[in-house]
Amino acid sequence: MIEMTGISKSFDGNSVLTNVEFSVKKGEIHALMGENGAGKSTLMKILTGIYARDTGEVKVRGKLVDFKNPKEAEHAGIAVIHQELNILPDLTVAENLFLGNEKTFGKSGILKTKEMNKKAKVILGELGLDVDVKTVARELSVGKQQIIEIAKAMSSNAEVIIMDEPTAALTEREIVSLFETIRALQSNGVSFVYISHRMEEIFSLCDRITILRDGNYVGVKEIKKTSFDEIVQMMVGRELGERFPERNATIGDVKLAANGLTRNGYFEDISFELRKGEVLGIAGLMGAGRTEVAQSLFGYKKLHKGEILLDGKPVKISNPLQAKKLGFGYVTEDRKSEGLIVDFSVRDNLSLTNFDKVSAKGIIKSNEEKELYETMVKRLGVRTSGPNQAAKSLSGGNQQKVVIAKWLGIEPNVLILDEPTRGVDVGAKKEIYSIINELAEKGVAILMISSELPEIIGMTDRVLVMHEGTMTAELQKTEMTQERIMHYATGGDKIAQV
Repeated sequence: MIEMTGISKSFDGNSVLTNVEFSVKKGEIHALMGENGAGKSTLMKILTGIYARDTGEVKVRGKLVDFKNPKEAEHAGIAVIHQELNILPDLTVAENLFLGNEKTFGKSGILKTKEMNKKAKVILGELGLDVDVKTVARELSVGKQQIIEIAKAMSSNAEVIIMDEPTAALTEREIVSLFETIRALQSNGVSFVYISHRMEEIFSLCDRITILRDGNYVGVKEIKKTSFDEIVQMMVGRELGERFPERNATIGDVKLAANGLTRNGYFEDISFELRKGEVLGIAGLMGAGRTEVAQSLFGYKKLHKGEILLDGKPVKISNPLQAKKLGFGYVTEDRKSEGLIVDFSVRDNLSLTNFDKVSAKGIIKSNEEKELYETMVKRLGVRTSGPNQAAKSLSGGNQQKVVIAKWLGIEPNVLILDEPTRGVDVGAKKEIYSIINELAEKGVAILMISSELPEIIGMTDRVLVMHEGTMTAELQKTEMTQERIMHYATGGDKIAQV
């Protein structure tokens, strides 16, 4: 279906891709992997006409093509589902589904609303999504909005569908439904390019995998004939050793205690203790209330009932500034809308939470700001062209590192991590895990929310499991299994203490 050979691309003299090869067979699910900044997105943008290649050839069904824009690629049967949602929140589900391909009465421009609604219902039904197609998109969860994006691509009768981190915001049930749909379409000859950092998904779903490293083609492997360790070594150019680094932290006294926390309509009667040097996980399906608990602890959302104690003393946290003054740091789930000011430079984003360190009497001291930037970029291995590079131009993984770095600068004693490795490659994940362990060894109390169960099991000392706003289990390290966590996350045996 697709054959790309000798693809090279440079920006301002900096080489991003060098002599890259990539091919997709008819009816194949082909994974494209590499560390953040390896060139995956650039390669796909060349394929779909967003960027012009400097050298090389692109063939679709054996014919040379030179798409000038994504619309031309779409007409050729190539659809893209982007990691960032392109939903228009004030349009209905059906209107979003047919955006750009509206059904109208001739040239009048008047929409055939009933026909669109009927077809939208059929398409969503095939995806296993039971939702009123007349619902305004903003009323849907992020996961359901992502399913709408997927349905939109599939409704265009595409023969090749490019998916960039499609499951990042989906629940386990939605992922199962998505995979069933992908396999059904594959059996009908539809091809997929699947970009994901979730290794379990790649080995479960894909047929072949192409690896890029630093803009270079490393190789292609059949999934059945390779292994996790081999793929990691191809991606990073070295062996990573154990996937999750060994933990050496000594767990101390209770640092943070939550008693009966309630936010009406989101979660109820949440109680737990978090100790110095401990990594406490919170697991659960989307909509369970995990993020809302974290936001309320940080003063971002209002608590209606309950008490928070820090070092045994009651504290009132009404806003994030109060939380920060108490030594709380918070790496948010949504880095682009809440974790970064994307139009600001990397340096300015790092300075936002560390203003006291880099200023005197309200005036920024450039030497201190430079030192903060250099220290944090080196510590987390952020790939950046310099302090003035805009955060929005970084890869997703490097953006995530900047979000983490800005909170490490305040030297927190309580650190809340909400999906800290979402959209981050396997090498960068290992680096983030090492930072988490380093902080725990220094006595920082860490609360970590993650949808990746291997991450919860590999990185936490205990896990709290939530279901529909309530705590259904507290599991010790030795009791954690993916099956057990999912049992409680789906509401099994409410309130089980192990």
